[in-house]
Amino acid sequence: MINRDRLVNSFLDMVRIDSLTRQERGMAGYLLKTLKEMGFEPYEDDTGAKIGGNAGNVICRVPGIPGKPALLLMAHMDTVAPGIGKKPVVDGDLIRSDGTTVLGGDDAAGIAVILETVRAIREDGLPHGDLYLVFTVAEEGGLFGARNLDISKIPADFAFIMDDEGPIATAAVKAPFYNRFKATFIGRAAHAGLEPEKGLNAILLASKALAELPHMGRIDEESTSNIGIINGGIARNIVSETCVVEGEVRSIHEDRLEKYTREILDHIRAVTEKMGGRVEIEVERMYPGYHLEETSPIIRILKDAAQKAGLPLNLHATGGGSDTNVINGYGIPAVDISVGMDRVHSTEERIRISDMERACRFLEAIIATALTYSR
Repeated sequence: MINRDRLVNSFLDMVRIDSLTRQERGMAGYLLKTLKEMGFEPYEDDTGAKIGGNAGNVICRVPGIPGKPALLLMAHMDTVAPGIGKKPVVDGDLIRSDGTTVLGGDDAAGIAVILETVRAIREDGLPHGDLYLVFTVAEEGGLFGARNLDISKIPADFAFIMDDEGPIATAAVKAPFYNRFKATFIGRAAHAGLEPEKGLNAILLASKALAELPHMGRIDEESTSNIGIINGGIARNIVSETCVVEGEVRSIHEDRLEKYTREILDHIRAVTEKMGGRVEIEVERMYPGYHLEETSPIIRILKDAAQKAGLPLNLHATGGGSDTNVINGYGIPAVDISVGMDRVHSTEERIRISDMERACRFLEAIIATALTYSR
């Protein structure tokens, strides 16, 4: 049986912990202590040192029936700003931010659901295969915890990441590939008042290139692009020598991602060189996309579990990225499952207790259903 009070208290304890990206020490300490008290042997990896953070991923194996499918249950420890001094407000079935910070349900709700579900199945003696609990750092803004995870130590057959929005039993089964790029436009510096004709303004180079980009915003039904950061110049009276622009391209289809990225960057180069400037471009594949077919075993598990839990299953595509992308890239079939979070990344963030309870029951049904599948 899911213990509502324990679930709520665990969630409230965690959202009160400051846990911004790369500053997850308090949350990691809480989870290590909690998992030890539950009778397990959790450990922390060295991701923190690799990414300039103060904590690593927290990993824990819950032993189960040998030979049965092993499951990876995953959520992330970090929250976005404003996230210092969070004060959750309990209002009946609703838990919300006090309006000055985010609530932090993204993704403390996912952690709380995993912890409560594991507690419940152990107390009730419900059979299960090996469970690997992984709580990552620095998911927000780069999926750095998942990207630095030593997956060789986590021999899971399927993965369920508790980090989605929407009604309970909603699962993201399709998500985009993601490229980010940085273009450094290089012109010539000169005194803006004495000899501006000797200069070549890098901000103007960037402006001209961006104004005529071949792709921006919604490119097609499953592809997008954006320019998110522009920074140039050092003083009003100096013709700017450099200007840095940062952007992204996303697509469910890898071939389209590469095509659109290439066309955007080729355009930037052509415009800049035509105006007599130079541009240095860096491109990084942040994470792979994934597309799980409805006939795949993990989707069949979801369907059977939803029926067992009495919940309508909602399979959808997302335009965002999550640890789910990285885990699929490692070769482990993974889906991103809703825990009921709402209005995330805002000071109006909220979540219903009853939704977290339903998320626990759905996860419990997933764990039980997985036993009936072959490895």
